[in-house]
Amino acid sequence: MTPPHAPPFGRALCAMITPFTGSGALDLDGARRLAAHLVASGCDGLVLSGTTGESPTTTDAEKSALITAVREAVAGSATIVAGIGTADTRHTAALAREAEKAGADGLLVVAPYYSRPPQDAVEAHFREIADTTGLPLMLYDIPARTGVRVAAETLLRLAGHPRIVAVKDCSGDFLAAQKVMARTDLAYYAGCDEHDLALYAVGGAGYVSTVANVIPRHLRAVLDAFDAGDTARAARLQQRATPLIEAMMSAGLPGAVTAKSLLTALHLPAGPVRAPLRPADRPTAAELLSLHRNLTGG
Repeated sequence: MTPPHAPPFGRALCAMITPFTGSGALDLDGARRLAAHLVASGCDGLVLSGTTGESPTTTDAEKSALITAVREAVAGSATIVAGIGTADTRHTAALAREAEKAGADGLLVVAPYYSRPPQDAVEAHFREIADTTGLPLMLYDIPARTGVRVAAETLLRLAGHPRIVAVKDCSGDFLAAQKVMARTDLAYYAGCDEHDLALYAVGGAGYVSTVANVIPRHLRAVLDAFDAGDTARAARLQQRATPLIEAMMSAGLPGAVTAKSLLTALHLPAGPVRAPLRPADRPTAAELLSLHRNLTGG
């Protein structure tokens, strides 16, 4: 049992953290090492400078340097999707051009936030970015952060654009996702880890996962089991990951904070988060590590 066609960016994508040095500078060597580790552990795509990558606090130059460094590290063995979304269409277009120059394979474009544009303006924003480069786009629907949905009707119209090929779905609207999947060829990626298997089972392409920073093999195994026809095993693996998913993503701290806490404990590149984020406190860090060990046996 295999997917009907290859997803445009792979199946198992990690929303990679952005490693920083102890002083808070961009850690390009750490980014190379972490990227290589994630790909060796089952990730076939890396999403850089997304929410988990702390994109609001990295500069344009840092974003480009990160793409170049990770491109060197994975050497074509995984796709690189560059997060370029901002609240400003002109700025987003400029970041798209820089990401293409730096070697990205695709672009993650979030709905423009804060200004809460109406749907015709959201659609125009995405179309302008799609026309800016030759790279394929993954649209990012995360209304809890942006303050605006990408409505199903908007996605149905945008699906006709040749470079708009995928959606990272953090809407929480499972019905809308299924409606769009049924009527378009857009590849749907679960952006909330509790939906990884559920969305995949109804025709999704895979996931873009924060939790994959720390359990890449386990989450990849969920998809592999489903593709092999062992749906019971896939369900068990998904359920086993639920306590860690909840602790990392639904316990009040951003995923960048919890992922970096665990990566540090696992002696993998991470470094501090940038303000206004603050590191996990010791009890939280200890609980995260305990849940990770219970899941992995490590």
